[in-house]
Amino acid sequence: MPIEDGNNNLRYAEYVLGVLDADARAEVAHEVLVSGEAATAVALWQRRLMPLADTIGDVTPAPYVWARIHDALQLDAPARVTPRKGLWDNLQLWHWLGIGASALAVALLVVVSLPRPTPTPAVVSAGYMAATIQQDNGSTGWTATMDLQHARMVVVPATPVAFAQDRAPELWLIPAGGKPISVGMIARDKPTTLVLDPALLAQLGPTAALAVSVEPIGGSPTGQPTGAVIAKGAIGTAPNAVGKVADTGRTQGDRILRSLG
Repeated sequence: MPIEDGNNNLRYAEYVLGVLDADARAEVAHEVLVSGEAATAVALWQRRLMPLADTIGDVTPAPYVWARIHDALQLDAPARVTPRKGLWDNLQLWHWLGIGASALAVALLVVVSLPRPTPTPAVVSAGYMAATIQQDNGSTGWTATMDLQHARMVVVPATPVAFAQDRAPELWLIPAGGKPISVGMIARDKPTTLVLDPALLAQLGPTAALAVSVEPIGGSPTGQPTGAVIAKGAIGTAPNAVGKVADTGRTQGDRILRSLG
């Protein structure tokens, strides 16, 4: 840009005086870097104007100037104190208390409306049942303990029983008025733990009995006893359970055993 341009010279003067805005000042600074004429014009204005600044001495402003600044900016105004909300004025607190009270009311309504469980017989609440499985000669062949909570039965041999090489004892559950249900093969010389499935567990009770028959090594091929029934016993509650229920159950179990002959 030619240095003789009046407007341009004014821009350079304003640049030296520092009165241009940021964009205009950046534009002139760029011209100084790329244009020799612009750099010369700025240098000339600096030579003309800078001495003027040297002749101006420091002037202390009058006291009222600072006072007016104070008043305009309200520097002496007391800070506003936000009044502290009390517990009773806390709207958010009451909002959450209302939600909590509603939820509690719904929960109580659900609890009250739930059907009450039917009391279970004492034999089930006892948690354990037992049976003495006796042989035809009156001696105990096995004892069975049933853990109702963990759905398992432990069968322990009491008197050794002789079996042929290809035969083994199989345990049966005989519900009242029903067909024998296989519980599983049991050992003749050591304890056996049997897992009771839900259907079998539902059949346990003082109206049922246990029996042992002689079957092939893998168990009865028909799902029903095929060999001789060599031991049987009624199911009752364990010794620490309620005796009244156990006695009633044993009487009904004995009827089942008599029907087995």
